Amino acid sequence: MPRGGERLGVSAFPEPAMAEVGGKPPSSWRPFGILVGLIALPLVVIDQVSKLYVAAHMALFESIPIVPNWFDITYTQNPGAAFSMFVNFPPMVRLLMLCALSALAIVVLMVLLARADEISLTAFAMALILGGAAGNLVDRALRNGHVIDFIRVHYYDANYPIFNVADSAISIGVALIIVSSLFGKKDSV
Repeated sequence: MPRGGERLGVSAFPEPAMAEVGGKPPSSWRPFGILVGLIALPLVVIDQVSKLYVAAHMALFESIPIVPNWFDITYTQNPGAAFSMFVNFPPMVRLLMLCALSALAIVVLMVLLARADEISLTAFAMALILGGAAGNLVDRALRNGHVIDFIRVHYYDANYPIFNVADSAISIGVALIIVSSLFGKKDSV
């Protein structure tokens, strides 16, 4: 009971410290806003616009050479993960598994980015991976579990698997994390 006109305020019942519940509060939301708002979200938009453009202007499996024998735009739909992994799983199992993994990755990356005190190479890389994972998850949700792939890099008939903007962002993000862990200073995220 409050004494002599004291009012019970929020401070009367202090919240447990963030460290006690397993996390730390961000010192500033600015890095999170920049990483999500200027990297991840625009990446999702660019990914989706490029996929919509390819789907609207090309027939499935149509190929347009950009640099002959090196680089083509080839419209395909991939029901599996990267490099068509899990394509032989039953469709419902594959869809649930890939959507759950993408959603989990998005949540984990959002938490890690929210904890970032500054924009580091690792945080930038995680924003790229977040944008790529979100772009492919949107694709799966809109296209019955399929992802549109259209970037074909090859040397005559020797092909690298066809990929998209989101896949590129994920690959670049992973490569940057590896480079940062091997050659960079200790990151806080």
